[in-house]
Amino acid sequence: MTSTRRALPALLVASAAGLALTGCAAPAPADEATGLSVVASTNVYGDVAAAIAGDAATVTSIIDSPTIDPHSYEASAQDQLVISTADLIIENGGGYDPFVDVLVEGSGTEAVVISAVVVGGLLEEGEDAHSHSEEEAHAEEESHADEAHSGEEAHSEDDGHGHLEGTNEHVWYDIHVMEDVAAAIATELAALDPENATVFEQNLTAFQERLEGLEALLEETAATLGGGVVAKTETVPAYLLAELGFDDATPDAFTEAIEEGADVPPLALQQVLDLIDSGEVRLLGYNEQTASPETERVRAAAEAAGIPVVSFVETLPEGEDYISWMRLNIEAVAAALAA
Repeated sequence: MTSTRRALPALLVASAAGLALTGCAAPAPADEATGLSVVASTNVYGDVAAAIAGDAATVTSIIDSPTIDPHSYEASAQDQLVISTADLIIENGGGYDPFVDVLVEGSGTEAVVISAVVVGGLLEEGEDAHSHSEEEAHAEEESHADEAHSGEEAHSEDDGHGHLEGTNEHVWYDIHVMEDVAAAIATELAALDPENATVFEQNLTAFQERLEGLEALLEETAATLGGGVVAKTETVPAYLLAELGFDDATPDAFTEAIEEGADVPPLALQQVLDLIDSGEVRLLGYNEQTASPETERVRAAAEAAGIPVVSFVETLPEGEDYISWMRLNIEAVAAALAA
């Protein structure tokens, strides 16, 4: 990319205490509207940015519908205009929302870009999913140079949508990463608008307090559910299910094919169906936004076996904010297993 990505300053640190969803603190008002423009790849990050910015910035989410798949989204001229005037840009990164990188490069903007996968430690600053994939493919080719199929494996690494191979880039389902993302947003907003730095810090603290309440719910629910084996049709809910104490037994070949919109290898599909029939699976996590004949077949098998199916989506449902949405996901898992 030709745009400038400034290294993030040290994250703001604020202690957090539990706070119920109802009656939670609203973002503190800014002393004066500064006209800052924040652009987020999806409404998940847009919601977090709005919680931190309060009235001090206008936040625009490029994708704000649960029916749109960010992996395959094609940006518009309007998106390019919005990016070109942004003071701060927030992306998931890791190949999840590659249209943002295209827009940034095309606009020539020097706005700061916060990448959630970088903040979460999945990638280094300045590294992208494509180069990461190429390095992995090269290493695979080197280690299997004397195997006839090494070239085919390297080729398959390059056929995907550029997401982080072997890594789950859906980091917004990890509330610990999102706490760091919120802190990074507060830090960058304060650098852009020092006069409202106190406002951003207050809003960050309020957001962290709500996150602490969510963490408490996670711990309580995990202790109640008692863990066990789960399966999923795609990697979206993996971090949340792991936090709830579950072990995922889904073959990677199945979930990666679904995520990339590729044909599912017959062996991988059969392995998932055998897993469903094994009697070990307590719950199936189902991504509604990447439904396919294969995932529908798995879902039907789970329902026939009496396994609860919990649906997950990649963007904020209408009427929810990030924390209320995550709370609903946790409660949905608990309710499904209590039925």
